[in-house]
Amino acid sequence: MINILDKTFVPLISREDIENRITTLANEITNDYQGRCPIFVVVLNGAFLFASELVKRIPLTCEISFIRLSSYAKTESTGEVREIIGMDNNIEGRDVIIIEDIVDTGLTMSQLLSQLNGLAPASVAIATLLHKPEALQTSIDLKYIGFNIGNKFVVGYGLDYDGIGRNLDSLYVLA
Repeated sequence: MINILDKTFVPLISREDIENRITTLANEITNDYQGRCPIFVVVLNGAFLFASELVKRIPLTCEISFIRLSSYAKTESTGEVREIIGMDNNIEGRDVIIIEDIVDTGLTMSQLLSQLNGLAPASVAIATLLHKPEALQTSIDLKYIGFNIGNKFVVGYGLDYDGIGRNLDSLYVLA
C-alpha cells in the first residue's frame, strides 16, 4: 500500500508487467508501420513515461510531438476538455499515432481525434497504456492497448492524483 495525500492505493500492475507489455506494443507498431515515418503525438502530462518507454523500443524513423489536454479534477473526469498546449506540426498526409496514458470516458480522445482529423492526416491510430471499457461514454477505436482495467482511479507510471504519484514505476489503484 502507498498513501498519496489523503488517499490510499494498492498495487495493480507491476513494473515488470508494464515493461513486457510495452515491448509487445512496440513490436506491433514497428511491424504495422514498417517503411513509414509516423509522427507520435504524446498527450501530456500523463503519457510521458509510457511514450518514452514505447518509442525507444520502436526502431522506425519517426517524429515526436506533444499536446497537453486536461479533463480531470482530483479523481473525477470533469467531462470538459481544455487544450493547454497545442501541436504545431504539419500532419497532412502523415501517419499519426497518439500516445495516451489512459482512455476512460473517451471524451478527451474524441476531441483530440476531431482536432487531428481536421488536419488531414493519412491515418490516425491510438496507443494507450490503460483502457477502462466500463467508463466509455463515446466509441473510440483503440488500436494498441496496454491493459484493460476496471473503472477505478489509478496512479503511477505517469498518472497522478492531484499532481502526485507520476514517478511511481508501477500502477496502483485507489483502495
